[in-house]
Amino acid sequence: MGYKDQIDLTKLPQHIAIIMDGNGRWAKGKGKLRIFGHHNGVISVRDIVEGSVELGVKYLTLYTFSTENWNRPKLEVMAIMELLVSTIDKEINTFMENNVRLNAIGDLAMLPPKCYVELSRAIKTTSVNTGLVLTLALSYSSRKEIVNAAKQIAAKVCKGELKMEDIDEEVFENNLYTHDMPNPELLIRTSGEFRISNYLLWQIAYAELYFTPKLWPDFRREDLFEAILDYQKESAVLA
Repeated sequence: MGYKDQIDLTKLPQHIAIIMDGNGRWAKGKGKLRIFGHHNGVISVRDIVEGSVELGVKYLTLYTFSTENWNRPKLEVMAIMELLVSTIDKEINTFMENNVRLNAIGDLAMLPPKCYVELSRAIKTTSVNTGLVLTLALSYSSRKEIVNAAKQIAAKVCKGELKMEDIDEEVFENNLYTHDMPNPELLIRTSGEFRISNYLLWQIAYAELYFTPKLWPDFRREDLFEAILDYQKESAVLA
Protein backbone atom coordinates (compact mmCIF):
# COMPACT_ATOMS: atom_id res chain seq x y z
CA MET A 1 0.00 0.00 0.00
CA GLY A 2 1.44 3.37 -1.03
CA TYR A 3 1.46 6.49 1.13
CA LYS A 4 -1.38 8.04 -0.86
CA ASP A 5 -3.70 5.15 -0.03
CA GLN A 6 -3.12 5.73 3.68
CA ILE A 7 -3.90 9.46 3.62
CA ASP A 8 -7.20 10.61 5.12
CA LEU A 9 -8.44 13.03 2.45
CA THR A 10 -10.83 14.63 4.95
CA LYS A 11 -7.90 15.77 7.11
CA LEU A 12 -5.53 17.26 4.59
CA PRO A 13 -3.50 20.33 5.57
CA GLN A 14 -5.16 23.25 3.78
CA HIS A 15 -1.84 24.99 3.22
CA ILE A 16 1.55 23.35 2.65
CA ALA A 17 4.73 25.43 2.50
CA ILE A 18 7.98 24.02 1.15
CA ILE A 19 11.61 25.13 1.39
CA MET A 20 13.04 23.65 -1.81
CA ASP A 21 16.65 23.13 -0.79
CA GLY A 22 19.50 21.16 -2.32
CA ASN A 23 19.60 22.00 -6.04
CA GLY A 24 23.23 23.10 -5.92
CA ARG A 25 24.45 20.13 -3.89
CA TRP A 26 22.53 17.75 -6.14
CA ALA A 27 24.26 19.19 -9.21
CA LYS A 28 27.68 19.21 -7.54
CA GLY A 29 27.25 15.55 -6.64
CA LYS A 30 26.85 14.83 -10.33
CA GLY A 31 29.80 16.98 -11.36
CA LYS A 32 27.53 19.60 -12.93
CA LEU A 33 27.04 23.35 -12.58
CA ARG A 34 24.48 24.58 -10.02
CA ILE A 35 22.04 25.66 -12.73
CA PHE A 36 21.75 21.99 -13.75
CA GLY A 37 20.27 21.36 -10.32
CA HIS A 38 17.83 24.25 -10.71
CA HIS A 39 16.63 22.87 -14.04
CA ASN A 40 15.99 19.46 -12.48
CA GLY A 41 14.35 21.13 -9.51
CA VAL A 42 11.67 22.38 -11.90
CA ILE A 43 10.73 18.76 -12.60
CA SER A 44 10.15 18.27 -8.88
CA VAL A 45 8.01 21.42 -8.72
CA ARG A 46 5.82 20.12 -11.53
CA ASP A 47 5.40 16.73 -9.84
CA ILE A 48 4.62 18.23 -6.43
CA VAL A 49 2.06 20.61 -7.92
CA GLU A 50 0.38 17.72 -9.74
CA GLY A 51 0.44 15.62 -6.57
CA SER A 52 -1.14 18.46 -4.58
CA VAL A 53 -3.89 18.83 -7.20
CA GLU A 54 -4.41 15.07 -7.16
CA LEU A 55 -5.08 15.10 -3.40
CA GLY A 56 -7.08 18.31 -3.31
CA VAL A 57 -4.65 20.51 -1.36
CA LYS A 58 -5.90 24.11 -1.47
CA TYR A 59 -2.71 26.14 -1.00
CA LEU A 60 0.91 25.35 -1.85
CA THR A 61 3.62 27.95 -1.22
CA LEU A 62 7.15 27.38 -2.53
CA TYR A 63 10.26 29.23 -1.35
CA THR A 64 11.54 29.97 -4.83
CA PHE A 65 14.06 32.80 -4.40
CA SER A 66 15.02 34.66 -1.23
CA THR A 67 16.32 38.22 -0.94
CA GLU A 68 19.65 36.68 0.15
CA ASN A 69 19.82 34.78 -3.15
CA TRP A 70 20.51 38.08 -4.95
CA ASN A 71 24.00 37.83 -3.43
CA ARG A 72 24.79 34.69 -5.43
CA PRO A 73 27.11 34.92 -8.47
CA LYS A 74 25.55 37.16 -11.13
CA LEU A 75 25.57 34.47 -13.82
CA GLU A 76 23.71 32.05 -11.58
CA VAL A 77 21.08 34.66 -10.66
CA MET A 78 20.60 35.54 -14.35
CA ALA A 79 20.24 31.86 -15.22
CA ILE A 80 17.67 31.34 -12.46
CA MET A 81 15.63 34.35 -13.64
CA GLU A 82 15.70 33.09 -17.24
CA LEU A 83 14.66 29.64 -16.02
CA LEU A 84 11.80 31.19 -14.06
CA VAL A 85 10.54 33.08 -17.12
CA SER A 86 10.72 30.08 -19.44
CA THR A 87 9.14 27.73 -16.88
CA ILE A 88 6.19 30.03 -16.20
CA ASP A 89 5.62 30.43 -19.94
CA LYS A 90 5.67 26.67 -20.48
CA GLU A 91 3.45 25.83 -17.51
CA ILE A 92 0.55 28.25 -18.07
CA ASN A 93 -1.41 25.71 -20.12
CA THR A 94 -0.81 23.06 -17.46
CA PHE A 95 -2.04 25.48 -14.79
CA MET A 96 -5.20 26.12 -16.78
CA GLU A 97 -5.83 22.41 -17.39
CA ASN A 98 -5.41 21.66 -13.67
CA ASN A 99 -7.40 24.69 -12.44
CA VAL A 100 -4.29 26.08 -10.66
CA ARG A 101 -4.18 29.77 -9.73
CA LEU A 102 -0.68 31.27 -9.66
CA ASN A 103 0.25 33.79 -7.00
CA ALA A 104 3.49 35.44 -5.84
CA ILE A 105 4.71 37.08 -2.64
CA GLY A 106 7.86 39.04 -1.86
CA ASP A 107 9.59 42.20 -3.05
CA LEU A 108 8.55 41.62 -6.65
CA ALA A 109 9.80 45.04 -7.71
CA MET A 110 13.33 43.65 -7.46
CA LEU A 111 12.67 41.14 -10.24
CA PRO A 112 14.07 41.86 -13.73
CA PRO A 113 11.41 43.58 -15.89
CA LYS A 114 11.04 40.60 -18.25
CA CYS A 115 10.53 38.25 -15.32
CA TYR A 116 8.03 40.58 -13.63
CA VAL A 117 6.00 41.00 -16.83
CA GLU A 118 5.85 37.24 -17.48
CA LEU A 119 4.90 36.53 -13.87
CA SER A 120 2.18 39.20 -13.90
CA ARG A 121 0.78 37.81 -17.15
CA ALA A 122 0.60 34.29 -15.73
CA ILE A 123 -1.03 35.49 -12.52
CA LYS A 124 -3.66 37.40 -14.49
CA THR A 125 -4.31 34.50 -16.89
CA THR A 126 -4.78 31.96 -14.09
CA SER A 127 -6.79 34.28 -11.83
CA VAL A 128 -10.03 32.70 -13.11
CA ASN A 129 -9.04 29.29 -11.74
CA THR A 130 -10.58 28.05 -8.50
CA GLY A 131 -8.42 25.07 -7.55
CA LEU A 132 -4.97 24.93 -5.97
CA VAL A 133 -3.42 28.31 -5.21
CA LEU A 134 0.27 27.98 -6.07
CA THR A 135 2.26 30.80 -4.48
CA LEU A 136 5.87 31.49 -5.40
CA ALA A 137 7.87 33.27 -2.69
CA LEU A 138 10.15 35.40 -4.88
CA SER A 139 12.74 37.89 -3.65
CA TYR A 140 11.21 36.99 -0.31
CA SER A 141 12.33 37.75 3.24
CA SER A 142 10.04 37.05 6.18
CA ARG A 143 11.78 39.62 8.37
CA LYS A 144 11.34 42.24 5.65
CA GLU A 145 7.68 41.22 5.31
CA ILE A 146 7.15 41.71 9.06
CA VAL A 147 8.93 45.09 9.03
CA ASN A 148 6.83 46.21 6.05
CA ALA A 149 3.65 45.17 7.87
CA ALA A 150 4.71 47.22 10.91
CA LYS A 151 5.37 50.24 8.66
CA GLN A 152 1.96 49.92 6.99
CA ILE A 153 0.22 49.74 10.36
CA ALA A 154 2.23 52.72 11.68
CA ALA A 155 1.27 54.74 8.59
CA LYS A 156 -2.42 53.97 9.16
CA VAL A 157 -2.13 55.09 12.79
CA CYS A 158 -0.41 58.34 11.71
CA LYS A 159 -3.19 59.03 9.19
CA GLY A 160 -5.86 58.38 11.81
CA GLU A 161 -7.16 55.33 9.92
CA LEU A 162 -6.35 53.00 12.83
CA LYS A 163 -6.14 53.41 16.59
CA MET A 164 -3.06 52.01 18.31
CA GLU A 165 -5.19 50.17 20.86
CA ASP A 166 -6.97 48.35 18.03
CA ILE A 167 -3.77 46.72 16.76
CA ASP A 168 -3.91 42.98 17.37
CA GLU A 169 -2.76 39.77 15.67
CA GLU A 170 -5.57 39.92 13.11
CA VAL A 171 -4.66 43.48 12.12
CA PHE A 172 -1.02 42.46 11.79
CA GLU A 173 -1.82 39.40 9.67
CA ASN A 174 -3.98 41.53 7.39
CA ASN A 175 -0.87 43.53 6.48
CA LEU A 176 1.30 40.55 5.57
CA TYR A 177 1.83 39.31 2.00
CA THR A 178 -0.24 36.24 2.91
CA HIS A 179 -3.27 38.13 4.20
CA ASP A 180 -5.60 36.37 1.75
CA MET A 181 -4.67 32.78 2.59
CA PRO A 182 -4.68 30.55 5.70
CA ASN A 183 -1.44 30.01 7.57
CA PRO A 184 0.50 26.86 6.62
CA GLU A 185 -0.27 23.76 8.67
CA LEU A 186 2.68 21.82 7.27
CA LEU A 187 6.17 23.09 6.43
CA ILE A 188 8.48 20.77 4.49
CA ARG A 189 12.22 21.33 4.05
CA THR A 190 14.36 19.14 1.83
CA SER A 191 18.15 18.49 1.87
CA GLY A 192 18.56 17.50 5.53
CA GLU A 193 18.98 21.03 6.85
CA PHE A 194 17.09 21.90 10.05
CA ARG A 195 16.57 25.63 9.51
CA ILE A 196 13.64 27.90 8.66
CA SER A 197 15.85 30.30 6.67
CA ASN A 198 13.74 33.43 7.10
CA TYR A 199 10.64 31.82 5.58
CA LEU A 200 7.09 32.63 6.72
CA LEU A 201 8.27 33.17 10.31
CA TRP A 202 4.96 34.62 11.51
CA GLN A 203 2.78 32.25 9.52
CA ILE A 204 4.32 28.94 10.65
CA ALA A 205 3.94 29.59 14.38
CA TYR A 206 1.76 26.48 14.76
CA ALA A 207 2.75 24.50 11.67
CA GLU A 208 4.06 20.93 11.78
CA LEU A 209 7.68 20.88 10.60
CA TYR A 210 8.87 18.04 8.36
CA PHE A 211 12.53 17.65 7.41
CA THR A 212 13.78 15.16 4.85
CA PRO A 213 17.37 14.38 3.77
CA LYS A 214 16.31 14.18 0.13
CA LEU A 215 17.67 16.93 -2.07
CA TRP A 216 14.97 18.89 -3.89
CA PRO A 217 15.56 17.44 -7.41
CA ASP A 218 14.94 13.96 -5.94
CA PHE A 219 11.75 14.95 -4.10
CA ARG A 220 8.60 13.61 -5.77
CA ARG A 221 4.88 13.34 -5.06
CA GLU A 222 5.35 10.07 -3.16
CA ASP A 223 7.64 12.00 -0.79
CA LEU A 224 4.94 14.66 -0.47
CA PHE A 225 2.39 11.98 0.36
CA GLU A 226 4.74 10.58 3.01
CA ALA A 227 5.10 14.04 4.58
CA ILE A 228 1.32 14.52 4.65
CA LEU A 229 0.82 11.11 6.21
CA ASP A 230 3.40 11.99 8.88
CA TYR A 231 1.52 15.26 9.48
CA GLN A 232 -1.74 13.37 9.97
CA LYS A 233 -0.14 10.92 12.40
CA GLU A 234 1.35 13.76 14.44
CA SER A 235 -1.97 15.61 14.43
CA ALA A 236 -3.75 12.47 15.67
CA VAL A 237 -1.29 12.15 18.57
CA LEU A 238 -1.83 15.77 19.59
CA ALA A 239 -5.62 15.58 19.28
